[in-house]
Amino acid sequence: MTTCTPSDDRRNIIYSLDSIELSNDSEFIEAVQGFFVDSDSLELNSLQQDGANAIVDLALDYEINGSCDDLDLLAHVIGRLSDIQVRDYALGSHNDENLSTYLAMWHNLTIIAPRHFIAPVACLFASLAYENGDSELALKAIERALTDDPSYSLGILLRRVFKAGWPPRSFSAMRAELHPKIVATIFQS
Repeated sequence: MTTCTPSDDRRNIIYSLDSIELSNDSEFIEAVQGFFVDSDSLELNSLQQDGANAIVDLALDYEINGSCDDLDLLAHVIGRLSDIQVRDYALGSHNDENLSTYLAMWHNLTIIAPRHFIAPVACLFASLAYENGDSELALKAIERALTDDPSYSLGILLRRVFKAGWPPRSFSAMRAELHPKIVATIFQS
């Protein structure tokens, strides 16, 4: 299987979205579950801030190294993405300059995410693939998300958007407009 790093030529990469062995590792699954965000938690905002900060840390690792070997950080991000605000923060955390870094990061998290944690990560990967002009890959990632959770609302919405042929630029403009609002909500204190 070919994986990608930020310096890879995108035209030569064939993405597989199949889970790899780590996604079935009981210790890794337990670690991911330990970072699950309960929407009824009294510390919800603190958990959301923690999730957003973990995404920044992971992205920095990918920008510097092209990958991340810290399984705890990977589990941390995957688990925290169970929260919609954290997922929406992640959706807007990239820009045109680092899109390839985030594309590689969300791809790698999609293939290591345990069952029941795939949908948010696969939707993030799908949205970046779509912004990058690869609607076929975006739809493949959405199907991966909806296989994991058939009622995942962002997956259903993105599938409609992609099939309707929305221009990728309008999608990225909408994302860029919403991101500051998400940041304000998470870091409200």
